[in-house]
Amino acid sequence: MNLLDSAITDESFLLGLIPQRKPFVMVDKLLYYSEKKIVSAFTIPQGNILSTKNHFSAPGLIENMAQTIALHTGYKYHLANMPAPTGYIGAIKTAEVFEIPKISQNLKTTVEILHDIMNVTLVEARVECEGKVIARSEMKTALAK
Repeated sequence: MNLLDSAITDESFLLGLIPQRKPFVMVDKLLYYSEKKIVSAFTIPQGNILSTKNHFSAPGLIENMAQTIALHTGYKYHLANMPAPTGYIGAIKTAEVFEIPKISQNLKTTVEILHDIMNVTLVEARVECEGKVIARSEMKTALAK
């Protein structure tokens, strides 16, 4: 069940939830949040640091998925009125990129939490563009203590 009343698009609020800073921010909307799932969105801006020749990159898609995980952690800690710890990608078990999106296209990234134990989170993530899955991954993240 979505715990948000409406999408969160306030840039300064979102930046407060993730450790990344411009120009390395790859999420710009929080659309859905629950204990086990989050959905973010990102409209790829012109001049994005992880884009070339009018296209976003595969590393940009991986970073978008990782930042969506960070957004989940940040919002969870926000709800508990606690500062969020910094997280790191611990392992990428699988990563598949089926299509590279163009600048100005909108990405919708869904992350489902499979396991969360002892500051390590295992997730499945997928990125959609124009209703089509263009990337997916299974990764582990770890929180710094």
